[in-house]
Parts: sequence; structure tokens; C-alpha cells
Amino acid sequence: MHLGEIDVLRQKDELRRRLGYLPQEFGVYPNVSAEVLLDHFALLKGIGDRRARRSVVEALLRQVNLWDVRRQKLGGYSGGMKQRFGVAVALLGNPRLLIVDEPTAGLDPAERVRFLNLLSELGENSVVLLSTHIVEDVTELCTRMAIIDGGEILLEAAPLEAVEDLRGRIWRRVIAKHELGDVEREHAVISTKLLAGRTVVHVYGDAPPGFEPAEPALEDVYFSAMAGQIGRRDAVAV
Repeated sequence: MHLGEIDVLRQKDELRRRLGYLPQEFGVYPNVSAEVLLDHFALLKGIGDRRARRSVVEALLRQVNLWDVRRQKLGGYSGGMKQRFGVAVALLGNPRLLIVDEPTAGLDPAERVRFLNLLSELGENSVVLLSTHIVEDVTELCTRMAIIDGGEILLEAAPLEAVEDLRGRIWRRVIAKHELGDVEREHAVISTKLLAGRTVVHVYGDAPPGFEPAEPALEDVYFSAMAGQIGRRDAVAV
């Protein structure tokens, strides 16, 4: 198994230098400043020279917009600030591949936008692999996506093209809750949503009687793939 030219089983140290990883949850020492802890991680990463380490720490904290609060204890950071600190740790060593897991979960709207902008900037120089259940993050950030269920790739495509492929195949109807069973027996229902006490049903297929066309969204792509209405396809280059 290889990552580029690296044998991931035999060249583990080289592999670690090429990878950056931001888990959904990670621990920090709450009574330590961002500057001190990032310096510690840089030392663990193999940057032994103090002057070089200081330069790397400053550059990364500026990149993630934490330089002005570098001496503040991490315990006082907001969720978004901690996530940006996690990115700084993940970027130590200039990795070629950055893996981030559910990075915007729990962030307020302003921090979410700030964080997505940061990931977008990082994607200009490195490959960013984003694992998330938040459809909006994929829509706003990703140029390619894969929908995976139980280890199987159900769909691999460019998000905008996957949405466009559903045009004319998604239909919508507002029904009473007690009607849902009949609709599910007669049509390929991919999703339901409550709206002001009524149920909004999306179905996949040809125009069914009594339904109106719905503007497809990436959420419909996800539900259609999970329902088996659209199958695995070749990767779409963008």
C-alpha cells in the first residue's frame, strides 16, 4: 500500500511527516498557552532547533489567526479557536495530506464560516480530506466527494454535477402525517421533513401524480444514494 511514492507499511516515519490529522475531538492542556503547547508539539514532530521551532510556531499561529491570543490559556478558547489550534498542530511539518474529521460540529455560524475559509485556503497547497455528515460543509468546501456506507463507496462525484444529475428526478409533496404510509408504499420516498405540522415528502423517479418538481440539493443526492436509487459511479474530475 502506497501514498504517492511512500510505502505506508515500511516507511512509517516518512508517512507521518506527510500526514496531518485533525480529529473531531482532541485534548489540550487547559492551563497552557497556545504558543507553549504548539512549541511542544513541534518538538515532538522533530523540529529540534529552538530558533526554527519559534519561527514555525509563529507562522502557524498567524496562519490560523491565533497569534494575537497566543499567550492565552487554551482552556479559555472558544470551540472554533480550539479547532483552529488543532489545524496548526496538524500543519506541523507541511503535510501533503490533511485529514479532518467533523471539523465544524458544534461551531457557531461565524466560527464555522471562518473555519471553512481556512480549510479552503489550506486546500490550495495540500490535499484536504474532509469527513463529515454536514451536507452544507461539502457543498461550500469540496470539489469532489464520496458517499460511503458500511465501508462501501455508494457514489463518487463532483458535488455540483451530482446535484445536476438529479434534475427532473426529485419530486415534492406536502401531506398529512397519516398519509405517509400510503405514499411510501406507492413511491420511492428518499426523505421526509416536518414543516409547520405537515410532512414534506421527497421522492425519486418519474413525475408521480400530485407531486411538484423540487429543485435538487446535495441532501437529495445523499438520501438517493443511501436509498439505493443512484449507484456507484466513476470519479468525476474537476
